[in-house]
Amino acid sequence: MTWWCTGMRWGADGPEFGWWSGAAAERASAVRFGERLAFRVCGPRRCLGVWRGGRRTPCPGWDAVSERGTRAQCAECAGIDRARSVAADTLADDPRPYRVYLAWFGEGLVKVGITRADRGAARLLEQGAVAFTWLGEGPLMAARRAEELLRVGLGVPDRIPYERKRMVRAGLGGTEERGAELERAHAVAGGLAGWPESLDRVPCRVVDHAGVFGLGAVDGLDGVVSGVVEGAVVAGVVVAAAGPDLHLVEAGGRRLAVDARGLAGWPLEGVGAEAVAEVAVREVHGVQGGLF
Repeated sequence: MTWWCTGMRWGADGPEFGWWSGAAAERASAVRFGERLAFRVCGPRRCLGVWRGGRRTPCPGWDAVSERGTRAQCAECAGIDRARSVAADTLADDPRPYRVYLAWFGEGLVKVGITRADRGAARLLEQGAVAFTWLGEGPLMAARRAEELLRVGLGVPDRIPYERKRMVRAGLGGTEERGAELERAHAVAGGLAGWPESLDRVPCRVVDHAGVFGLGAVDGLDGVVSGVVEGAVVAGVVVAAAGPDLHLVEAGGRRLAVDARGLAGWPLEGVGAEAVAEVAVREVHGVQGGLF
């Protein structure tokens, strides 16, 4: 039986790869820091269909999709996803409670966002938020209004390009420094006029993910693997994981971030410990600072 990778996700015990057999079967395999990872990309890359309500609906045409890109979906399945998306404001009647948060990704990189309350911190882990704090909880549209209020009042975005998050990850400073920036932003947010009455305020309580991500072992970045092609080989020791990124160190010492979104839709075949990486790498020259 062939298993297609569904990408990397964050489970209760940390990062894990998801796998799908092309039928009803789904499984997961843990990603463990300090262990060697080595696999060959097989093909073709297929559309993974639509995941909703805890189950996957297969793509009607089992379509092949582009080797490049972060979404392993055909246009039809991507459209179905978009039609029931919180980000697209198509769920205004959702009765479930939502939370508003401030997330910290690096010095000066703070964003505001919302997530469904029953998901807990899963959304923050998926985004690679190094630290975060909740601001409030209530109905979806109240959370949306608060998000816009904070975006304007704090002068922070509701989206940060993932490349920017990645580039500051090797120089994050200490836990206290991260917490202080969020505490200041939370205090300013609390003084803004116009908070929706139906949104319950939440005191500042900073949660730090640096340890969960293993970022203490990330000592710089030499290159990024943002996509793979059939026949590519990825090999190295896993030292950290943040958001969709796996941080690997190759046998020769090169430090790479592998965007696992580009692995979704591919069958991956394990190879021996002696395997040498054969994958396109975009080199990184230094770490950018002062992005915002």
